[in-house]
Amino acid sequence: MNEENIQQISRSTNAISDWSIQLLKNLGIADNLAKYINLIILLIVLTVLVLLVQYLTRTILKSVLDRFGKISRAGFLKNLSKRRFPHFLAMVIPYSLVKGSIPIIFDQFPKTMVLVDKLADIFLIFYVIWLLMSVLNAFFDSLYTKPSMRDKPLESYAQVVKIVLYCIGFIILFSILTGKNPAHILTGLGALSAVLMLVFKDPILGFVASIQVSANDMVRIGDWITMPKYDADGDVFEISLTTVKIRNFDKTITTIPPYSLVSESFQNWRGMVDTGGRRLKRSVFVKQSAIRFLKDEELKELEKIGLISDYIRSRSKEINEYNQVKGIDKSLPINGRNLTNMGLYRQYIKNYLKNHPGVHKELLLIVRQLQPTSKGLPLELYFFTATTAWVQYEDIVSDVFDHVTAAAKYFDLELYEDISNPVYNQNIGDGDRD
Repeated sequence: MNEENIQQISRSTNAISDWSIQLLKNLGIADNLAKYINLIILLIVLTVLVLLVQYLTRTILKSVLDRFGKISRAGFLKNLSKRRFPHFLAMVIPYSLVKGSIPIIFDQFPKTMVLVDKLADIFLIFYVIWLLMSVLNAFFDSLYTKPSMRDKPLESYAQVVKIVLYCIGFIILFSILTGKNPAHILTGLGALSAVLMLVFKDPILGFVASIQVSANDMVRIGDWITMPKYDADGDVFEISLTTVKIRNFDKTITTIPPYSLVSESFQNWRGMVDTGGRRLKRSVFVKQSAIRFLKDEELKELEKIGLISDYIRSRSKEINEYNQVKGIDKSLPINGRNLTNMGLYRQYIKNYLKNHPGVHKELLLIVRQLQPTSKGLPLELYFFTATTAWVQYEDIVSDVFDHVTAAAKYFDLELYEDISNPVYNQNIGDGDRD
């Protein structure tokens, strides 16, 4: 607003301002003082009107949105109300009232009128940004409620849009303050592009990384990931433009830059969760000197064990037929084919796992021997539990190995214990004294 426009507006609004000033003069107030009192009175009247109109408009808009939200069950309308959209939208009429009142109130103060009018234009910029932010936040809140979108890094995209809006607002604001064309400002920003890229390096890298992470489905909200470099081991609960927040299992929070998910390696346990089974790979060490062939009377006794009774009968029949066909001398157990206590123990564990309700039946299950060590012969149990929940997983594992350890003596086997351990020896000594 230039001086000529102010003079034209002043002439059209002089009637109201002159009337109020003349009224004050009739009350015996001096001319110089009258215009200031007039200014204060008009400002008070305008403030009351603005607050009243703002309150009424906001109440009506909120009531309308809430009613339509209940009728249509549209989550977006409810989110608009939560994000104070009625509050910001209700400011349209009060702003128009203030903007139109500036020439009337500041009729006697032309220079102040220019300043206040410019402040009103600046406020309009912030007002439009607030209104758009309210709609944007409500939109993304609605997206978060959709099952297909809950695990997407929507926060990153929302932040990008907000940054763009802030940049546009800054350019317009700078244009108002300097009186220059926004095109000139954009030209200047182009010359400073290198500096801008340096300043906004992290947001730019984060935005690109968010797109790559989302497009390649590398990480979702709620995924359990492990990243040893950052001591991160827990669930992802937020992916923004500049940070990825992970709640570790000790309840600490690790924050890493998004582009590290693209540039560096990490382990995502989502595949385990989707499969529904969590792997166990653990061994018990069997004393090798306890491994031996079994006699017929021992096999008869072991047939009482339900999980391997059928196996013992079928294998014994197969082995006996083989030895008879080959004419093998069985006066020595080493001749021909024989069943061993270790072999039956291994088969028992396999059958036990197949019948355990906590073991996943459709995933790989192996009970195998590994390379012998100084601790004995490792018997490895490789299977998947039927749950991925940590507490239930540990309960199942403990239950399995309790049984496996206790079952060893029924096959006349010994499991490894480090008897050179001072604590072990001390316990033995205490037992002896008792």
